[in-house]
Amino acid sequence: MCGIIGYIGDQPANEVIFDGLTRLEYRGYDSAGIAVLDGGRIVLAKDVGKLRHLREILVTNFPSRASPGIGHTRWATHGRPSSFNAHPHGDCRGTLMVAHNGIIENYMKLKRALTAAGHVFQSETDTEVLAHLIESHYQGDLEAAVLKALADVEGAYALVVLHRDHPDQLVCVRKESPLIVGLGRGEQFIASDVTAIMQHTRQVVYLENGEGAVVRRDGVTFFDLAGRHLAKTPTTLDWNPVAAEKGGFPHFMLKEIYEQPQVIRNTIGGRTSEEEGKIYLTELGLSGPDIFRTQRIVMVGCGTAFYAGCVGKYLIEQLVRVPVECDLASEFRYRQPLVDGNTLVVAISQSGETADTLAAVREARARGAKVLGIVNAKESSLTREVDGLVYIHAGPEIGVASTKAYIGMLTAQVLLALLLGKIRGVLDTAFVQQTIRDLKVLPQLIERLLADTSGIRALAEKFKDARNFLYLGRGINFPTAMEGALKLKEISYIHAEAYAAGEMKHGPIALIDKDLPVMAIAANQGAYDKLVSNLKEVQARSGTVIAVASERNEEIRHVTEYVIPIPDCPDILSPILSVIPLQLFAYYVADLRGLDVDQPRNLAKSVTVE
Repeated sequence: MCGIIGYIGDQPANEVIFDGLTRLEYRGYDSAGIAVLDGGRIVLAKDVGKLRHLREILVTNFPSRASPGIGHTRWATHGRPSSFNAHPHGDCRGTLMVAHNGIIENYMKLKRALTAAGHVFQSETDTEVLAHLIESHYQGDLEAAVLKALADVEGAYALVVLHRDHPDQLVCVRKESPLIVGLGRGEQFIASDVTAIMQHTRQVVYLENGEGAVVRRDGVTFFDLAGRHLAKTPTTLDWNPVAAEKGGFPHFMLKEIYEQPQVIRNTIGGRTSEEEGKIYLTELGLSGPDIFRTQRIVMVGCGTAFYAGCVGKYLIEQLVRVPVECDLASEFRYRQPLVDGNTLVVAISQSGETADTLAAVREARARGAKVLGIVNAKESSLTREVDGLVYIHAGPEIGVASTKAYIGMLTAQVLLALLLGKIRGVLDTAFVQQTIRDLKVLPQLIERLLADTSGIRALAEKFKDARNFLYLGRGINFPTAMEGALKLKEISYIHAEAYAAGEMKHGPIALIDKDLPVMAIAANQGAYDKLVSNLKEVQARSGTVIAVASERNEEIRHVTEYVIPIPDCPDILSPILSVIPLQLFAYYVADLRGLDVDQPRNLAKSVTVE
């Protein structure tokens, strides 16, 4: 996850910032940079790779007492990982530096206008637009210039600005992406996460959406996007080391649910070019002839990974027009599978150590198939036994019940489908460009969903004593229903079944009564009318329906007792958004039942035996 640090005070800024970035290192990143103000000039150091590379630059070529300063660790979104795409980014004259988390949705339009006005860009990033925008509005007042620039911006941002002519201040603002201000004596801090600054202060102010701050050595003033001053109350952190590791969340599972927007950003990384409508999967290991020769794809996995593969079936068949089968890895090797040199087997695993999945990979390769791995854990066994890879970059997943790895798997499969569809001539450039844009906006939609989960918690309180649950979905969200039911089973120990909604009348309808709650995923438009008919059948038998549906869908309220609204998104991305409420519902049910959410009974994080 991208990390931001800002510091102003009497300590050497580069040391404080580097230490803070180190404490965020576990989130993952591909490049890093630090900018400090020293004697009226901005000194910048940034590099690709691990922070130790940046440390070498700081030790040999950096002022040791300079302050203020800003720092950043980056996962590539716009532009590939490189030193010139690393943050911070500056303006044309070298008067200011910007570090930014988030996505500027209209950056292409802004970049064209700024270029026409004479601005020269040095990177491929959306962030650099912010530096040039602020430069264009600057007339001596940095706060005013930042606010005028942001009035032109569409998207999400956590932003901190360092200016050569203002050695006494840093300016920061946030919208959607998190940002906090840490309060000290004669020194102040800015960070995207409290873990970066906890060793310096326990007094922090959480900026809300549309809020910012001018941070000086001797104090902080807060403002909104209209420039009005705000009164903010500091929070005193009382986290112990374990709580800090959990980021203040009561359980790792909840923390990992909230990390999912960043997982999408990480997995997209530097793998897309919105301008060219291209996908870059450099470790794919498949040549053009391999891709054209593929007549059939088989997805193999276990548990959550298997359900991710089932979503992949819908994606790839629709976008690539190649037949796809989904197979449980534990069954694949024992049924003499019909795979050959024209078959691509896609093995999906969070840990890369799942014994059944590894056995399936060996069986497929022995029969001449090409094998692609979608995996989270680098250097795992799976990575050494496949022909090519798509890493999901979800970072460490501690909770046994997988959440953020599932989101990463789905995101990776969207990228894979776009790439294959483009190469095989099924998808045009405009469609790929639009889908890349939709993918980049998706984390913001999830953050909006996560901003208020009280309604989901209230439903969990109401249904926590249920003995059985039925999950229904159609089309691309039938696998979402299966994953939702699995989550409820895994951590709450409530029996849950998932069915394609059209199959309900072929058996499960016999179970419907007032004591069987039904969770319906109604977010995708494909076969939506048919799903509504299925829900009416439930209501006619006194069943209680909870629907996950678009927030704009008023009709669904006529056939359900409860609705969990989610933002609109394209159908092919709806499984990513729809599963979030199901994860939260399972989490809250388990927590309200007093169960061990992170370590449910009888389960292990990585199943390394058959």
